[in-house]
Amino acid sequence: MAFGTAAALVVAGGICAALVSGVTGEVLTIALMSAGLAGGVLLLFLEVGLEEERDLADEERQRRNRDSRALSLRRRPRLRQRPRRPG
Repeated sequence: MAFGTAAALVVAGGICAALVSGVTGEVLTIALMSAGLAGGVLLLFLEVGLEEERDLADEERQRRNRDSRALSLRRRPRLRQRPRRPG
């Protein structure tokens, strides 16, 4: 939805360039297209950052699971061995 809004601003800027003449049309075109393109780039950066956060959270969860498994293996009681009989 957010990317659609950014694209709509760019399209609105193009329409203003075609329909509104003079300085007003130029200002509207520049403002709308700049806002749409800047918004799109910012949203891309946001998506990349969120993806990195998800990856880090997954790695942390896997590390915790691996550590807890290793810890539980170390804590297992060992079977008592019978003393050897002299032979």
